[in-house]
Amino acid sequence: MAIRLLILLSFAHALSPAEAELIEVRRIWDAAPHSAFTDLLRFEGQWFCVFREGKEHLSTDGAIRVLTSRDGTNWISTARLTSTNADLRDPKITITPKNELLLSGAGAMHPPSPHRHLSFAWSSSDGTNWSAPVTIGDPNVWLWGIAWRRGTAYSIGYDTAGERFVRLYSSADGRSFEPLVPTLFTEGRPNESSIVFQPDETALCLLRRDGAPGTGKLGSARPPYKEWQWKDLGVKIGGPHMVRLPDGRLVACVRLYDGGARTSLAWVKPDSGALIEFLKLPSGGDTSYAGLAWHENVLWVSYYSSHEARTSIYIAKVKL
Repeated sequence: MAIRLLILLSFAHALSPAEAELIEVRRIWDAAPHSAFTDLLRFEGQWFCVFREGKEHLSTDGAIRVLTSRDGTNWISTARLTSTNADLRDPKITITPKNELLLSGAGAMHPPSPHRHLSFAWSSSDGTNWSAPVTIGDPNVWLWGIAWRRGTAYSIGYDTAGERFVRLYSSADGRSFEPLVPTLFTEGRPNESSIVFQPDETALCLLRRDGAPGTGKLGSARPPYKEWQWKDLGVKIGGPHMVRLPDGRLVACVRLYDGGARTSLAWVKPDSGALIEFLKLPSGGDTSYAGLAWHENVLWVSYYSSHEARTSIYIAKVKL
């Protein structure tokens, strides 16, 4: 059920009027008490938005909801993935080289269980009928999304058992992941991440940290992606997601904390390691964890926010 609440905005909070215009924001789902942690893509002429829904931000009943839309305005629920022994969290969706949908996420395991977390993947040809989940990666290492490059899937997982490291994985099929760099980064409690590949094969990683220091990092590596260099962004971030635009610019959507929690778009400058906020989306409180998709010269952004009472799912369209 789509909620046809349209907020037309005549201004943009940007570095300059030429850089960004917030065309519209639409709330597309608020049927659950708490809906959050989104991703977004376009596949076979349809939009797909995936997210977690449950009673609360942290609750044992988390399920993954799949919404689809032909026009980005009217959304319908086509699937709901559940587990009897885990809180399913933070789904991410990609298109495989075989032109299938691959959904990945983590399960916070219900006690008694030998593991705190397991990572899972589901596949589908249509977004409605999904395979049974397969376990990917290592126990207690939370794989945070999947990025494809030349038929190989890459994912960065973070430790949830107290060792506080991130690990780079690779996979030939998106189902069997092997460590490529067992200990990728360790300083400052690293966790959530986003990977983008440049045309020259350079990999870039936007990395969240929650320790001391708690500033985000930007990593880069050349094939075979075993040697990485890191730059400090100088700002705390949450729920990072990053894409490369057709003109080569890198844009990220993150939660920012200075001056109040908010979901914002920012330019990523790989040469200087700078993160430059240019557009705050209507948001506040419990918010962020965006999906990003470029379509017909417009950046589409899925995210969640609690600024209108119930924590809900939103779609924003931004002209750059």
